[in-house]
Amino acid sequence: MAAIMMLHRRALLGGMLAAPFLGRAARAQPGPTPILMVHGNGDHAALWLTTLWRFEANGWPRERLMAVNMPDPLARADDAVPQANRSSAAEQTERLAVFVAELRARTGAPRVALIGNSRGGYPIRDFVVHQGGAAQVSHAITCGTPNRGVFDWEFSEGSEFNGRGPFLRRLNGGASDVVEGTAFLALRSDNDLYAQPDGRFVGRPGTPTGITQEGPSLRGATNILLPGLDHREIAYHWRAFREQFRFIAASEPTTLTVPAEPRPVLNGLVTNLVAGGATNRPVAGAVVEVFRTDPASGARLGEAIHRRETGADGAWGPVTVQSDWALEIILAAPGHPIGHYFRAPFPRSTEVLHLRPPAPLLEADRAAGALVRLTRPRGYFGWPRDVVLLDGREVAERREGVASIAVANLRLPAERVGSAIQGLFNDQVVMGRPVPLAENRITLLEMTW
Repeated sequence: MAAIMMLHRRALLGGMLAAPFLGRAARAQPGPTPILMVHGNGDHAALWLTTLWRFEANGWPRERLMAVNMPDPLARADDAVPQANRSSAAEQTERLAVFVAELRARTGAPRVALIGNSRGGYPIRDFVVHQGGAAQVSHAITCGTPNRGVFDWEFSEGSEFNGRGPFLRRLNGGASDVVEGTAFLALRSDNDLYAQPDGRFVGRPGTPTGITQEGPSLRGATNILLPGLDHREIAYHWRAFREQFRFIAASEPTTLTVPAEPRPVLNGLVTNLVAGGATNRPVAGAVVEVFRTDPASGARLGEAIHRRETGADGAWGPVTVQSDWALEIILAAPGHPIGHYFRAPFPRSTEVLHLRPPAPLLEADRAAGALVRLTRPRGYFGWPRDVVLLDGREVAERREGVASIAVANLRLPAERVGSAIQGLFNDQVVMGRPVPLAENRITLLEMTW
């Protein structure tokens, strides 16, 4: 208990910054186990959007589901050396302890279930097994977490992701990776770019990583292989959801699809990038506009349905839409390119539609009349597994083998500004309009699934 109190005190400020939508404390309410979801390295709570919807579709009350933003979500280069706008492994565990306390207080539940993607599994393991948190956690699920490291070599010895580094040596030092009283599930895939024997995905092609595709497994846990899923899909795909649901609920989900609400309400935060790296900290003074668009052409249908300048909390909504409306969301954040995000219809409400400014321009982009990015935050593009087309053409980033690309770029001449452009990923299609790069504007066609 002393360890938990120490974690709570040290993490309180970071937790308050990262959880602006948490509800007030509540007496114990009957219902399913509350679930807390933790994103991976450099990511944010918005990646759990579709998972939240799927749990809701299967009867989980919205107030018993919580996806969190970890402040400074990128790991340090050396876990022991402070680095601006990055976090240590210990800081991640401290913040998780606060979020667990928040969710327990909100629901009145004595224990919660934890699901972590990639790096998000590390604080879950640390909190439950090494920091005395097991009494507060009924289920712990790691999804593509590099539990033996992304690599195990003499380079970058202080990295959180080095299997021979201090953090993972401590995390993996026992006879088992689990603790009695908490049920553990580890999901893994053969298509996970961070569980590969060759170092090409971590900057050292041809150098053995010392890690195998079984690296995300946990000793003493239920370990499930989901072949073909990529590093992100192992958390956010419907196949991963099925295993998460079955493990926590001890029954099959009734549906794997997401039924629509008639009038979804969308909200979230605008958060910052510093030198191209995410901080997950709110941005004041950003302007967000929302337009309804023609799903067949990407053209705007009328005036903006919403406009707001963010305050200190970074909140940009709420806005009420219809579940069949395609949208253009414009984000103008100080010091960043203006992003025009074209999105397929949102079937359900959400408070985690968090927005980040577009990544900085490359020097090669600046000569173009327009820049269009096709993005897939909850998964990668893989070939020959997927069909990925931008403006009716194969993307230049096509790479055979392990899925490892989540953004494709297309530079267009100025005469294409305002014309229709299509992004296609398998059965998903998003239509948008190129915008003038000379005005520091970028078009992003973002896939939801």
